[in-house]
Amino acid sequence: MPATAADSVVWRMPPMDMSMPMMPGLEDALPPVPPALPDQQAMGIPAARPSAVVPLADGDTLQLEATLVRRQIGDRTFVMYGYNQQYPGPLLRVTRGSTVVVVFRNELEDPTTVHWHGLRLANRFDGVAGLTQAPVAQGESFTYEVYFPDTGIYWYHPHMREDMQQDLGLYGNMLVQPDQDHYYGAVNAEETLLLDDLLLDVHGLLPWGDASPTHALMGRFGNVMLTNGVTDYQLSVPRGAVVRFFLTNVANARTFNVTFGGARIKVLASDVSRYEREVFVESIPIAPAERYVVDVYFEEPGTVAITNAIQAINHFRGEFYPHVDTLGMVTITDEAADPDYGEAFRVPRAYADVTAEVDMLREHFDRPPDKELALTVRVQNLPVPIMMAMEIDTLYVPPMEWNDAMPMMNWLSTGSQVTWIMRDVDTGKENMDIRWEFALGDIVKVRIFNDPKSFHPMNHPVHVHGQRFLVVAMDGVPNRNLVWKDTAVLPVGSTMDLLIEMSNPGDWMAHCHIAEHLSAGMMLGFTVHGADTRP
Repeated sequence: MPATAADSVVWRMPPMDMSMPMMPGLEDALPPVPPALPDQQAMGIPAARPSAVVPLADGDTLQLEATLVRRQIGDRTFVMYGYNQQYPGPLLRVTRGSTVVVVFRNELEDPTTVHWHGLRLANRFDGVAGLTQAPVAQGESFTYEVYFPDTGIYWYHPHMREDMQQDLGLYGNMLVQPDQDHYYGAVNAEETLLLDDLLLDVHGLLPWGDASPTHALMGRFGNVMLTNGVTDYQLSVPRGAVVRFFLTNVANARTFNVTFGGARIKVLASDVSRYEREVFVESIPIAPAERYVVDVYFEEPGTVAITNAIQAINHFRGEFYPHVDTLGMVTITDEAADPDYGEAFRVPRAYADVTAEVDMLREHFDRPPDKELALTVRVQNLPVPIMMAMEIDTLYVPPMEWNDAMPMMNWLSTGSQVTWIMRDVDTGKENMDIRWEFALGDIVKVRIFNDPKSFHPMNHPVHVHGQRFLVVAMDGVPNRNLVWKDTAVLPVGSTMDLLIEMSNPGDWMAHCHIAEHLSAGMMLGFTVHGADTRP
């Protein structure tokens, strides 16, 4: 692990909301794994730079390096990680249909890889250690050929110990521009927003688990909000501007509910495509690894806060309460936007090409599932007070965990004590013992049930590598406005029907994208048999 000597890093109790008192019996408890941190006293670490936009044409080569960097978070400075010494990593701007070569070099002490999240690229470049490639050790390199078949916003990150490496800053966006005119409506400006959180106390970064992750029950929620790697994201636009935001959630565990004050929001697209129809919404719930493309109309001059507006829960009091985090500020000047796209914004567009693709698959929507999964959890050797608390029948479990409602219990639970499970209902096999087999071109219906009676039910953002899917129904209710996805969140107690287009051959994974749940086992494997015919 990328830590200073084991005896120089000590566990510190996580920051606590005093309305959530410490459970009796846990006063002196510590996670049963050593703590780890990058060496905060290391000399000669370069200061990180803001993310740069890197335009790449078909056939271009990018040099990408993972290194230690010195990051400023608010008014404090920490040794963290960065791609090309940037926070976030460079924004890769490409055109749909292009392929670029990325020569990746690892200068971190830990082995790592790069996963190109959401891209339907060749399997050998998917970046999954032990499945598609060997880990990239310190001082070694790996060359990726990155193919961009779909317009939209995507991101890259490690696929080894994401709970630590990603949280320390290894993430960046890929903006794939359309190869056709008028793909989206006209706007005055475009902005990419990477949403994250970081767990700090008065002493600095709270250590991560060395041998396995802490926070294995709920995932590691941070208490400092980051937008594009900073705590004070600012944007200035003229009055009447329509701004397109490309949103990506790179947090370990937090699902955000994004609002733009009173400004109107129109959703255009999600992970891998546009929706069948644009829709106006009050907010954008976005789970870890999901992306959304939205247009926002800033009609009147003034200041608008971009916020995470949620109904938090306090398990100890058994109550909900409103909570708002500021993610950034938008200043709308008195100067009028030119051109004025306000009238066009007010008219939601329909996308016949998306509906035409969906129509080809509608015959599969109502048929029985080909595969069924149940999501649950198994625990062992947790402290007795945690076991007793979780066995109280009256403990309310919300469908979505918007906040860490039990920070002490969550911190003390590690991947050595908690196993998150994907269980094949037909065979009883679990996690990577599942090895589904499909043929290229198969349309596979997968039904996933999130068991509310498990030890600690939790919502799960389910990510499927290398393919795209439709969420055709939730709890038996058909979805009437479809979009191609690679990640979709499943609330507690709900059942989600996915229709997966097996369009990409190779050995792939599907997993929960809460980083600690993935590290605690919540993943399965599947193979798509067939030849890759791409040049």
